[in-house]
Order: sequence, then structure tokens, then C-alpha cells
Amino acid sequence: MVVARRNGTGAGPVGTRPVGTGDGRYGDGRRQDGQDGQDGGSGMDLQLVGRVVLVTGGSDGLGAALVRTLAAEGARVALCGRDISRLHAVAEQAAAGPGETLPVVADVRDPAALARFVEAAVERWGAVHALVNNAGASSAGPFETHTDEIWQADLDLKLHTAVRAVRLVLPHLRRAGGGAIVNSLAIGARAPGAGSTPSSVSRAAGLALTKALSKELGPVGVRVNAVLVGLVRSGQWERTAARENVEVEELYERMGRNSGIPLGRVGRAEDFADLVAFLISDRAAYLTGTAINLDGGLSPVA
Repeated sequence: MVVARRNGTGAGPVGTRPVGTGDGRYGDGRRQDGQDGQDGGSGMDLQLVGRVVLVTGGSDGLGAALVRTLAAEGARVALCGRDISRLHAVAEQAAAGPGETLPVVADVRDPAALARFVEAAVERWGAVHALVNNAGASSAGPFETHTDEIWQADLDLKLHTAVRAVRLVLPHLRRAGGGAIVNSLAIGARAPGAGSTPSSVSRAAGLALTKALSKELGPVGVRVNAVLVGLVRSGQWERTAARENVEVEELYERMGRNSGIPLGRVGRAEDFADLVAFLISDRAAYLTGTAINLDGGLSPVA
């Protein structure tokens, strides 16, 4: 992987927990925020050079970080979103890597627009090797406040778009001899809390879809996994900080301290990107039907 390993070389014995020194580092010098080795170090070749990857919701936050990481690995990445300026900004950032990008304006809730997105990638590169279903914003609140329209909108965005996207790319994955699908979900899919609907229910459906497809598509070489995201740095928290009139770093520090996260910090978008890049690579060739919590240990469910 182009991004160096986070944990350095002094991980310590199995079953022990490094002790902090009070300066943001463990006693062996590693950073407690997980950002060791960002400027160098050994890495793992994910063998993604030339692979065609489709990323929905690629214009911001987790999706944008994934596009940058995949381009750094040499992949060919088609990304879609509704904001053309954000799409081009991400594409420009990703241009620093050896890969290629194809930004496409598309509202994934529109079946015709989603089909055009897939067609654009196939027309450009002639194949599809992986799909990352990442579109979807959090929608949660008291159950009695949600109308049928709110429920339908959430299911359309989080579930139905993923179903349609898989249906569209599956013929291309078959022609490629197999491939990978990753569904970006949330830890509420397995451990929903009070006031978490409709999002937790839609995400739970995405989790069931992941497992069902892994069973059905495994024989044709298509692996299907999910990433269940916890509290991770994103644009929504930046907007929250602005509303509360606090510095965003102060908000993240408070969240890490007060949210019950065992690692004591919120995640980074790059944490998500590194995990998904691994899951779609051949390095994860024996992983399918798996849902991985990316939450610093926050979820009560393994």
C-alpha cells in the first residue's frame, strides 16, 4: 500500500496496551492518533494499477479520500456526485497520483443517471473491476417524526441505489473474471440505538444485501464486503462545529474524549480509504461476506 503502515515496528506483546506518555505518544514513541509514518516507510503493493473502480458519493468526505488513495495506487477511478465543482476538486487532488480519474455528475437516486455513470466508465476504460457503494447521508431522529416520504427517501438513497449499481456492474465484473464490491454502511446497522431510524434500518438492509450477494456471487469470483463506519472526520462535523461556533479540532477532540471510543479519538477519512482499498484488492482475495467495524472499538457488537 502506498500509505505507510500506521503502527510502526514497536507494537509490543500480544494482549498488552501501550501506555501513553502524556504528549500524544505511546512510550515507544508511536503517535496515539495513528498518524505515524505518513511521510515514508515500507508499504504493501495492493496491485491495483490499471484496475477500474467505481465510487458513488465520491465528491466529499470518505469517498473523496478513497478516490485519492486509489489514484495513488494507480487505479482508474470513476467517481460521481451532484456537485460538479467538488467532483473536479477531488479529481485535481487525485491527479498527484499515477492513476486516472473520471468525474461524472450524477444523482444516484435517478436510475438513468446511475446507468450513465457506469456507461461512462466502461466507455472510457472498457471494464469494471470493483464497485464501492458510498452514497448516502445520515438521517436519524425520533421514530414518530418520520413520514412515509422520509422512510422512502432514505431507502432509495442508501439501499435501492446500491441494488441498482450492483445490477449495472455485475455483467462487467463477470466479463472481467470476477471483482469486488464494498458497501459503505454504519455501525448502527448491527447495533442501532434510540433515535437512529431510518438510517440504521436502511443500513441494516445494506448489511443483509452484502451477505446475500456474497453467497450468490462468490461462485463467479465476485467478493462482497461491507465497512461499518463509526465516528469519522467528515464535512458534516465541520458544519456542526461552525453551527456551534467552535474550532473543528476542538469538536473532534471532545467527540473522541466523550463518545466512549476505546481508542480515544475519531477516525480519519484516510482510515476508511485504506481499508476499502485493501478490500477491493487481491490482497483480500479470501475475504467475502464480511462486515468490518471501522469505529475505534465504539460498537458493542464485534
